[in-house]
Amino acid sequence: MIDELLTQTAQSPWALPLLFALVLGDAFLVVIPGEAAVTAFGALAVSGGEPPLGWVVAVATIAALLGDAACYLVGRTVGLQRWRWMRAARVQSAFAWAQARLERRSALVLFTARFIPFARLAVNLTAGATRIRAPRYLAVAGLAALAWALYQAFIGAAVAAVVPGGPVVAVVVSVALAVGIGLTVDAVLARRMRTRRPE
Repeated sequence: MIDELLTQTAQSPWALPLLFALVLGDAFLVVIPGEAAVTAFGALAVSGGEPPLGWVVAVATIAALLGDAACYLVGRTVGLQRWRWMRAARVQSAFAWAQARLERRSALVLFTARFIPFARLAVNLTAGATRIRAPRYLAVAGLAALAWALYQAFIGAAVAAVVPGGPVVAVVVSVALAVGIGLTVDAVLARRMRTRRPE
């Protein structure tokens, strides 16, 4: 029954708009499962044939870029102090971390932050607040969005091509794998930040 439900969802005309909304929302609220949605649709594209994998990557890329650009615009117009949540000590610490790295290696930081949910929000807001030139920002953010969409979608596609069991198994295994990789990267980066903090 779940297999049938997933297949119907993937074949629905609302499948790609749903993916777009989840990825766009994930740029602002990291609790929205944008990464998981791209991975799941990548798995469904291979296990059920719908929606086409190319469309999954294209929609995820556009939504990711628009979300990141919107955060950049908020940072540029509002700054990093306007709202109460921005003034929290941990948030200000994240902004300071992002600014220090953007000053040294802006392109590298913008690119890699796309793959790290909390860092992504801090870096995009800070990039706008520190007025990194918009053409440069959009060029790097666009490449990062494409790489991110390809990575997330192809995890799902690869698992669906290798693991038998239909859409449910493909989606569950691919999302679990993507989340596991993400948590591992987050843990490694957090450990590196703690060891470098005295510097």
